[in-house]
Amino acid sequence: MSLRHLVTGGAGFVGSHLVDRLMAAGDEVICLDNYFTGRKANIARWIGHPRFELIRHDVTEPIRLEVDRIWHLACPASPVHYQFNPIKTAKTSFLGTYNMLGLARRVGARLLLASTSEVYGDPEVHPQPESYRGCVNTIGIRSCYDEGKRIAETLCFDYRRMHGTEVRVARIFNTYGPRMLPNDGRVVSNFIVQALRGEPLTLYGDGSQTRSFCYVDDLVEGLIRLMNCDQTGPINLGNPGEFTIRELAELIRGQINPGLELVQRPLPQDDPLQRQPVIDLARAVLGWEPQIPLAQGLQPTIAHFRDELAA
Repeated sequence: MSLRHLVTGGAGFVGSHLVDRLMAAGDEVICLDNYFTGRKANIARWIGHPRFELIRHDVTEPIRLEVDRIWHLACPASPVHYQFNPIKTAKTSFLGTYNMLGLARRVGARLLLASTSEVYGDPEVHPQPESYRGCVNTIGIRSCYDEGKRIAETLCFDYRRMHGTEVRVARIFNTYGPRMLPNDGRVVSNFIVQALRGEPLTLYGDGSQTRSFCYVDDLVEGLIRLMNCDQTGPINLGNPGEFTIRELAELIRGQINPGLELVQRPLPQDDPLQRQPVIDLARAVLGWEPQIPLAQGLQPTIAHFRDELAA
């Protein structure tokens, strides 16, 4: 029996890769996006397909649909975009999640929330297990996103306790791959775009801060397994391989132009110094772990940006 899926933020970076997987599985997909960071080009191949529907809509406004599964990914995820209008970002996480949970409750759908490793803030525990409650600055410039996702998680569990709504919560760590926006301000896209333009690569701080980078196909596989299992979460989804930002810069420089220099700039406010997931729970419950190493995943990512810049 085919299912009808609603993907909020479905024209975005991760959302569009998820749409591809759901369509390939033969299900019906409704893609909802307001195009703040999503792009029609990301889902152009499905427009006009009998099992695909595209709706321009902002999740801060309610919507009535009949669906079996709700994948709630709508929210700008890069600092450049979520800090552009921080009040709107907070509204998207709170009201958007509230509206989607209301829809899930009405039609008996299961909802998966794309939460984030940002709920851990600038962590005092390293690496970060799901049991760690985080260290978030509630009044900082990143809090519109960090606290927004924390209240979104709260809403999910309160709907589950009060109304029996079926929820799944994924805490997503740094993800990269084709269809990232060139101007999203994230470190992978920044370095690749700078290198392709022949510019020096900008390190914030001394480049010793660490991140873990998960290729988008690995992440989507984890999301699908979480939606289909009987565990609520939260479950960390990310690649436990830890790299310093300087190592990432050197890897990208090596694949594009080894002669480029690295330049240092001051570290932004509240930028976490360490970020690495503990994925023991995902391994045990979902039988999931990332398969694509960073050096391999960077190749199609760089090819995507090369095409973007040429266009």
